[in-house]
Amino acid sequence: MTEQNLAIVVLAAGRGTRMKSATPKVLHRIGGRTLLGHVLRSAESLGAELVRVVVRHERDLIVESLADHPGVVAVDQDEVPGTGRAAQVGVEALPADFAGDVLVLSGDVPLIEVSTFQSMLDEHRRRGADATLLGAELADPDGYGRIIRGADGMVERIVEQRDATASELAVSEINPGVYVFRAPALRDALSRVGTDNAQGEMYLTDVIGLLRAAGGGIAGVTAPDAAAALGVNDRVQLGEAARILNQRVIRRWQVDGVTIQDPQTTWIDDTATLARDVTVLPNTHILGATAIGEGATIGPDTSLVDSEVGEGASVRRSDVTLAVIGAGATIGPWAYLRAGAELADGAKAGTFVEIKNSTIGAGSKVPHLSYVGDSDVGEGVNLGAGAITANYDDVHKHRTHIGDHVHTGSHTVMIAPVRLGDGAKTGAGAVIRKDVPAGALAMSVAPQRNLDGWVENNRAGTPAADAVARARRAEKQADGE
Repeated sequence: MTEQNLAIVVLAAGRGTRMKSATPKVLHRIGGRTLLGHVLRSAESLGAELVRVVVRHERDLIVESLADHPGVVAVDQDEVPGTGRAAQVGVEALPADFAGDVLVLSGDVPLIEVSTFQSMLDEHRRRGADATLLGAELADPDGYGRIIRGADGMVERIVEQRDATASELAVSEINPGVYVFRAPALRDALSRVGTDNAQGEMYLTDVIGLLRAAGGGIAGVTAPDAAAALGVNDRVQLGEAARILNQRVIRRWQVDGVTIQDPQTTWIDDTATLARDVTVLPNTHILGATAIGEGATIGPDTSLVDSEVGEGASVRRSDVTLAVIGAGATIGPWAYLRAGAELADGAKAGTFVEIKNSTIGAGSKVPHLSYVGDSDVGEGVNLGAGAITANYDDVHKHRTHIGDHVHTGSHTVMIAPVRLGDGAKTGAGAVIRKDVPAGALAMSVAPQRNLDGWVENNRAGTPAADAVARARRAEKQADGE
């Protein structure tokens, strides 16, 4: 349902210098999304039809990221600095007659859950408040502004630490900077916020004081998870936010029927999907838009990125990116599936097998020590150990086509472009340069030559020569017997 009486303004104009990165702070990623992406996902879940993102530093990169969020509008902040000015330009970008509620969020606070925002809106509307802010209870609130409430639970003021009295410093509820305002009250208060301070900035916190001085009601809601309410400013906080999000994601899947053997070493992006009765073993990363079917077993020591795994499949000790794995297929250990690898139901990619941009038919096996690139492999195929499809001629890539029920001998090299017909066979060590007809046996035949005495003549004094001498003596003794 679209929320007609709610607008959301996301502040994403800050420089983010403490992140020490060429990437804008709000575009750093956790759990498969950018920090800003998490905030916008929450905004979209609230159903607001008006979402504005205020940008300034690295604005083009941030605007580009908004392509994933249709309907979200970027608004440029001018040279007037401060969160107050950012909020002001965001509100000015709303329809002039909008008189509903404005939820003001920060683009670097990715972990607040939708239920918390909804609680803020519910309390704001129940109280008929001009503003409602989110508070967070910290065991150590040092360095943060304190929220001072009255006996009725309404917010009386926000006190910065440097201005707080001893009793106010004892307050543990701090202001993370998340607010809901009535649009008319916010517009009026912002018009009266100045820059007469040490930083020469417009502070959004000044709006609370102005509204209170004018007799407006200021409500407050305490965040159920204080750590989730705090912003991400540096790499330490980024890592901590990623850990918290990962714990949430893992718990969600466990509750939904997924076995995760070791949550401490398992990472699952918020963008991945897992069916019931999936088993995830230790040291496994399930990333991006990966989707895993019912009853599959993933891990240990496995990485899946933007891949699809069918029901009952097994992937262990392998690296898989942009691949499709059919139901009942087995992958690994130590397989490497690259972009475009597609394994049909019941197929196998075994130990030290690399597959790239290739289709492997139902029930076909690439058991070990093989490279299959740019190839189409039919059903019921068995590629012997060390099979290689040589797809690159130093200029262009070419495809190899292998029919149904083809069996290749060990160390067969198929030099593309080449086609092996249904039921064809190859001998061990075959180098296939020409098409093989259906049902034919292809061999690379060369007479074997044995040069007697070569080791004694060319490797005298080596352990090999000593072994030969012992063998000669043993042969003579056997002949004497």
